[in-house]
Amino acid sequence: MAKHFLLLFLLLAVYVAAIDEEPFIGVNIGRDLSDMPHPTQVVALLKAQQIRHVRLYDADQAMLIALANTGIRVAVSVPNEEILAIGQSNTTAAKWVSRNVVAHYPATNITSICVGSEVLTALPNAAKVLVSALKFIHSALLASNLDHQIKVSTPLSSSMILDSFPPSQAFFNRSLNPVLVPMFDFLQSTGSYLMLNTYPYYDYMKSDGVFPLDYALFKPLPPNKEVIDSNTLLHYSNVFDSVIDAAYFAMAFLNYTNIPVVVSETGWPSKGDSNEPDATVENANTYNSNLIKHVLNVTGTPKHPGIGVSTYIYELYNEDAKAGSLSEKNWGLFDANGKPIYVLRLTESGGVLANDTTNQTYCVAKDGADPKMLQAGIDWACGPGKGQLCYEPDNVVAHANYAFDTYYHQMGKSPQSCDFNDMATISTTNPSHGSCVFPGSHGNNGTFPNVTLSSMNSTNADSSAWNLHHGVRSPVMMIVHLLMGVVWL
Repeated sequence: MAKHFLLLFLLLAVYVAAIDEEPFIGVNIGRDLSDMPHPTQVVALLKAQQIRHVRLYDADQAMLIALANTGIRVAVSVPNEEILAIGQSNTTAAKWVSRNVVAHYPATNITSICVGSEVLTALPNAAKVLVSALKFIHSALLASNLDHQIKVSTPLSSSMILDSFPPSQAFFNRSLNPVLVPMFDFLQSTGSYLMLNTYPYYDYMKSDGVFPLDYALFKPLPPNKEVIDSNTLLHYSNVFDSVIDAAYFAMAFLNYTNIPVVVSETGWPSKGDSNEPDATVENANTYNSNLIKHVLNVTGTPKHPGIGVSTYIYELYNEDAKAGSLSEKNWGLFDANGKPIYVLRLTESGGVLANDTTNQTYCVAKDGADPKMLQAGIDWACGPGKGQLCYEPDNVVAHANYAFDTYYHQMGKSPQSCDFNDMATISTTNPSHGSCVFPGSHGNNGTFPNVTLSSMNSTNADSSAWNLHHGVRSPVMMIVHLLMGVVWL
């Protein structure tokens, strides 16, 4: 029996470790706003949106104080303009760490330090001291016994990867190897990661129609439209995965095969100048919604399936004071007042970035859903409703919207209750109309009028109605059953 409990303990330990290492979605917080919200307002928004990872472009003291005791994991940054001084002086690096890290940790959960941003391409004169800056910052952490808790890296631009398709042929700009090789030595020896800024939006803009917009937006592609790496025969259905794998292959070309990749910036602008027709709210929503699901589903990449890539979205706010084109000012998820630029289309994301600030959500039929499947969902979810307030308009989509939403609210608005064999989706648009008031609408007080729900106690767990909604077993429950089986061995 003792060995069985030991096995149980080991399984639990592995499970807890796996949870701790699961990929995350974070956000970058830029401050080029004409009316930047107060740090306490920023933190309130982060908490409301269940954002647990943020990257700052500096180490602003007021922001670090506001983030204290929230549990939010913070990546602070050494600004580019400070790289030269820190890279030439161990003492300067130690003072920076003392002031911006040690003074706030552990109340503020600082987990990484980004030494500059795209230094090799944006500030080439600092390239010669970049690795020294990384080492000096790490030495200061080591002196404070924080080197295991806080990782040190530097975000690189994916533009440094040359000949990036097919990914298996990718390599870094060879002129940068004198910096990259010692940098990778440092990342490998300290257990850190390569931080990569990648923007499929710009890749698409530069492609001149070589690949379709859907390939950049994570939209499903038929197999014959997927891009195939002729050397590995790996199939690529989106630009993001292709770039990540290109980075892995480029590192392998230099004989580094065990440095993970973290995406430090990616996103899509919601507005652009006349020469940027694809910078739209719809495309920004599609990209970021699909990105979040792709990361949190631990899809991985074709080269490393099932190994998720933690990612920071660029960015939390639109930065209206930022220089450059209109699109440069419009990468944010929110405006300065905390109002969403668009409401992300997310289900089963654990609540992260479900950026409806009113917290009113509804379960409705997906666009283009099969009418027969919708009717099956209606038949399962509710009884006769003819003649009642929400019977009109008399069509299957309208009826499905009400039936699905009523069930969704009765089940406590859990994402799993809005599925119906993938015929339904969670929306923040109130579908109420006329005298038909949907559950969850303001003033409804949580009541469920105008519908007769069938019993939820199915007499046949294998019936098509049961399978329609309960087709997927929770992975957590399967693990629980596994562990219970171990106990009874």
